[in-house]
Amino acid sequence: MLYICSVEKEMKVKEGIKNPLFLYKKMLEKRVQELLNEALENRSDLFLISLTVTSDAVIKVIIDGDKGVKVEDCIYVSRAIEHELDREEQDFSLEVMSAGASEPLSNIRQYSKNIGRTLEVKTETSKIEGELINADDKEIILQWKAREPKPVGKGKRVVQKTENIAYNTIKEARVVIKF
Repeated sequence: MLYICSVEKEMKVKEGIKNPLFLYKKMLEKRVQELLNEALENRSDLFLISLTVTSDAVIKVIIDGDKGVKVEDCIYVSRAIEHELDREEQDFSLEVMSAGASEPLSNIRQYSKNIGRTLEVKTETSKIEGELINADDKEIILQWKAREPKPVGKGKRVVQKTENIAYNTIKEARVVIKF
């Protein structure tokens, strides 16, 4: 703890930081990020969705995988972090979980793993629900059926629609869970 206080005094002059808990949180977050990077380098099928460290040292890690996340994957990441942090120096709580099925997609790799599933995608101008048929590093392609008026006569017909949507235009995308 003396180390943190002495660093905090040095930082106060440079950045105006007054709260040693803030510095502790930043140092802990940096160390956890380093440990996560190491663990995920060894397991290229897993990737980070989010990392949060609260001021009271609650570490929350959300991961996903190209083929989903098993309990063993969460255990692997948890141990990679927990075994390298000293509880004598840092009192912390660690939670490692998979991305929830109802959570929005936030990483490009999540789109590739959901090819063939139905997505609801919101852009600035529209909201589309369709089957994800392709995802590359720039865009996704959705396909769906829609009923449109016949060009001649009364009634409607079913037409197949396809739309390419660039990632930078997507405001939110979720997998539609059907039972």
